[in-house]
Formats: sequence, C-alpha cells, structure tokens
Amino acid sequence: MKKVIALMSFALLALSYFAQAQNPMMGGARNGGQMPTGRFYGKVVDAAKKGIEAASVTLVTKRMDSVTKQPKEVIVTGMLTDKGGNFSLENIPLMGRYELKVTGIGFKTYQKPVAFEMPNRNAMQGGDMSTMLSAIDKDLGNISIEIDEAVMGNVTITASRPALTMGIDRKIFSVDKNITSAGGTAVDVMKNVPSVNVDIDGNVTLRNTAPTIFVDGRPTTMTLEQIPADAIETIEIITNPSAKFDASGGTAGILNIVMKKARRVGYSGNLRANIDSRWRVGGGGDLNVRQGKINVFASGMYMQRKSISTGTTDRRTINMLRNNQSVQTDRNVGEGAFGFGRFGIDYFIDNRNTLTVTGNFARGGMEPSSVSDIRVDSSSKNGSGIESIFYTELQKRLSNSDFNFRNKGAQVSFKHNFPKAGHEWTADVTYNKSKNENNGLIYTDYFDLANNPIRSRYNQTQYGSGNNENVTLQTDYANPISQNSKIEFGARAQLRKVNSLNNIQIGGKLNSTLYNSTDNVYAAYTTFSNRIKDFGYQLGLRAESSQYEGILPNKGQTFNIEFPISLFPSVFLSQKLNDFNDLQFNYSRRINRPNFFQLFPFVDYSDSLNFSRGNPGLKPEFTN
Repeated sequence: MKKVIALMSFALLALSYFAQAQNPMMGGARNGGQMPTGRFYGKVVDAAKKGIEAASVTLVTKRMDSVTKQPKEVIVTGMLTDKGGNFSLENIPLMGRYELKVTGIGFKTYQKPVAFEMPNRNAMQGGDMSTMLSAIDKDLGNISIEIDEAVMGNVTITASRPALTMGIDRKIFSVDKNITSAGGTAVDVMKNVPSVNVDIDGNVTLRNTAPTIFVDGRPTTMTLEQIPADAIETIEIITNPSAKFDASGGTAGILNIVMKKARRVGYSGNLRANIDSRWRVGGGGDLNVRQGKINVFASGMYMQRKSISTGTTDRRTINMLRNNQSVQTDRNVGEGAFGFGRFGIDYFIDNRNTLTVTGNFARGGMEPSSVSDIRVDSSSKNGSGIESIFYTELQKRLSNSDFNFRNKGAQVSFKHNFPKAGHEWTADVTYNKSKNENNGLIYTDYFDLANNPIRSRYNQTQYGSGNNENVTLQTDYANPISQNSKIEFGARAQLRKVNSLNNIQIGGKLNSTLYNSTDNVYAAYTTFSNRIKDFGYQLGLRAESSQYEGILPNKGQTFNIEFPISLFPSVFLSQKLNDFNDLQFNYSRRINRPNFFQLFPFVDYSDSLNFSRGNPGLKPEFTN
C-alpha cells in the first residue's frame, strides 16, 4: 500500500509540472506554488574505472544579466565526491538546461550538458511509473575523466615548514617541530631555541640578558613557567627589536610567544597526557568549533612539577689580618603544580572585519626547600708569613618556603582587511592582572668543629605579597605599497600599576617595606621596508614619552623619573647570498629602564653572605 501511495504522489507531481508548463499563468511565481525539483547523481572514475575522491562536481546554468542584458553563467550547486567517487546533486529545479563540470587535481576538466527529460503523455497515460521516477531522479552513470599530462608533468613536491625561518628583523621557531618539549612549559621549549640560553635553574637569557616576554605580540605579566608548551604555535626571537616594538629593554631582546588557535570549519580538538621521570603527571586539551560567523577556541592544562638540584660554592675573603675560606654545598628540592586555561571567540562580521575576544588564567604554587652545609675556615699568617688555620666553624642551614600565584588576562581585538592582500588595520585592548604570595622560614645552626653541640641558632621568617596590573592599548596599520615594499605605523599606550609588601623578621625584630609604583609609556612609530632583488632593508622611527612614580607610604617618600620625548631610530639590512645563506646588519637605539626588583627598596637578608637592596632612584640608560 505504501508503494502505491508513493507512486501516486510522483504522478501528481509530474501532472502538476505539465499543467504549469501548458499554462504559464499558473506558474509558481504567480500563485505562490513551489517549483518541483529533482536530483542528478553518478560516479566519477578514472581510466581504470576506479572512483576518484575529492573531485569537484559543479552544476551551472545560464541566466540573463539585468545590467549587461547578456547571458552569464551561474552556479546552481556543487560538491566534492566521496571516497568511492560518488556524488549527488539534489533540489535541482526540473525546468532548466544545465551544464555539468567535473574537475580534479591532475585531470582534464569534463563538461557535459544535462537536463531532466520528462516522459511524453503516452507513457504517463500508460502508467509507466519507472520512466517518470527516472526522469526526476536522473542517473548520469560513470563519468570518466582523463589524466592531464601537462599538469602531471609539472607536479611540485614541497616540504613542510622548517623548524627555523629567518625574517628581516626576527627568527621564527616552529614549536610543532619540537616533540622533546611536549608536556612541558615554555622554559622547556626555550632549551631548544637557537640564540636562547637556559641555565640549570631555568633562567632564560637572550644575548646574556633576561628578555622581554610577549604573548601574541603584546606584553604579558605571565612568566615562561606559567605557559604550557603544548599551547604554543611558534616563538619569534627578536634580538634587536625594530621601531615597531617597545624601546625598553636595553640590550635585551624580545621573545614573542604565538599561541595556537585554529579556524578550521567544524569541530576539532585533542587531548594529551604525560608523566615525567619523577612520576609527576600532567594533561590538557584543545577544542576549536567553527560554525558560520563564529569561531570558538579553548585550551587548558594541568601539570605537576618536581625539581632537584645541587651546587657547591667556594668563597675566599682576604684581608691584612685574617683570611676566611668557606665551602658551601646545597641541595634544593622544589615541588608544585599549576594550571592554565585559555578561551576565545572570533566573530567574523563579514569577509573583511573580525572581532576577537580572548581570556586566560593561570594558578599554581611551588614549595621549594633547600639544605646547605657550610664550612668556614679562618686563617692567619705568623711572623714568618706562614698561613695556619686557627678556627673552623660549621653551619647547617634549612630553608622552607611556599609560593603561590594567580594570573588572569583578557584581550579585545578588531581587525579590518582592505581589498589588497596584506593591507590591514588592527586595534586592541589588553588587560593583565597577577597576584602572588610567598612565605619563607630559614633556620641556621652554628657548630664548633671541636665539639658538635649547637653553639647558636639563627631564625628568619619572611612574608611577601604583590599585585600587578597592566593595561595596553595599541593600534597598527600596514599597507603594502607594492609587491616588495610596505609601510607601517601605529600608536601604543601602556599603563602599569604595582603594589608590593615585604615583611622580614630576624630575632623578633620586624622590618616591613611597602612600595607602590606606576609606570606609563606612550609611543608612536612608523617603519618602511623594501626589497630590491636580493637586497632588503627596513627603516623605522619610534617616539616615546615615559613617566614613572614610586611611593614609600610608610616613609612618605616619592621618586619620579620622566622623559617627555625620546626618539628611537632603527635600521635593518639584509643581503641574500644564496639559497642557504643571508648576511644581515641592524642598528637600533633603545632604553633600559630599571625593573621592579632593581627599584624596590627592600633589603633581602635570605642569604647572610649576600645582601641585596633595590634603589628607587635609578635612572634609565640609553643603548645603541
């Protein structure tokens, strides 16, 4: 019964078609009816009758252009063939003449006119339903396409992106080529980056100086230990920043960490887990969803860490009356864990305008401890000049502390692409806020070598906390004047506020230091780059105005450092010698502003042999 009802429905559909064809006044546009539709289907094969996957099948027709009054070709529908070479083009209006086009990489284009051929009235009246069904559901059969010898003769095999590429003002290191740092942090990645040095304690230097850390081209309050390696796409090593970048940093360069963000249509993601040689575990994942005008991306990770290090320090103090020599051995153990999360949304307003909102957070803590054994030998010279040891002291120091941090940030970005490739304007606002706390307890026991009982004990407790807020407003414009030349200019404002408290108690006596500071930098820049055959150059100029103010509220002291206007030119030259060698020369003027710890007037007594204290009156230095 169901088959009879279905056949009757197809018959009524066909009769409706003929009724409309005989009386145009009854067309769908006149009475609100819907044009009946059908389907073309078939299979794309090669000369061996094997199905071709991902061949492009397009159905086109010709319509009258209302402006030129000439017929023009328009696409009705299209698709890619499946693994077996099959295709199905549905919802095709029955009335019309079409052309089928099939293309594939390495094959000649196939073209064929197609149309729905409705049965005549005799077939209709004779009840031949199979003829009617085949008319509106048309099988085009196997479509054989030929290999294009000319195209196949010029196939080029290209390699994947190299691990390190050179730009006129930077080196770009691809992290996805580095599997040894998977599951680690950005510090582990830096161990494999050329020109970057990482010592045994995880301190990162570039050209023997601590570099400035950027994330996605903007300054950040996050440290390298707080950024997971699996979330990094590339690292840009900028040893001598051009006028486009912040002039502060002196001889130090910039490490710009570019985070991963996919924009593939549909759903994509991955999960990962790891365990290290000390049985500390970690895991994380990424997710990307692209539907229509919205692209959502997120990533997160959790990691446990344990570090063990040992060291020996040999000191010798010489004076006229007595010489001291100390040998110190240390064993440091640090345990902790931290988590990181990142979330963002791209909204594609249209083909040329994109609005992006991202947020990130990090939280974690470490509990380092250290045990130090110190032997101090005191010696003096007799009248004959012979040196002899007359006193030996042993010290045993135990240090326990815990450190906790929280970091959060957000960024709102807008990007406009002009019709010309590379011609763009961007504007963004970035906000970062971090908070940290640390507690420390240090015991030092003193022994005489002759008798082992404790002679005396030295106790020290420390507590510190700090807040750091950073707001950056930036806009950039780039215009490729020609294929080889480009001009860029932009403006930037960075507003930073830091509050820090440190308490240290020694022998029941408390020493407390509260220090607040604000640091504002306003800048504008322009650069011009050009290439003449194998020679390239970039010229730039940056103007900056900076204001710094530090306050000791408990003492009523204020420190001010101002530079109304400072100019920072830059020149980059590059000569390509061959496919494997480039010769580069660059010059830039920069300013080295003292960092927070160099300015913070707090006396650190944690090491009785090495006191340190910041100087809030330090002035910046200019370097060339």
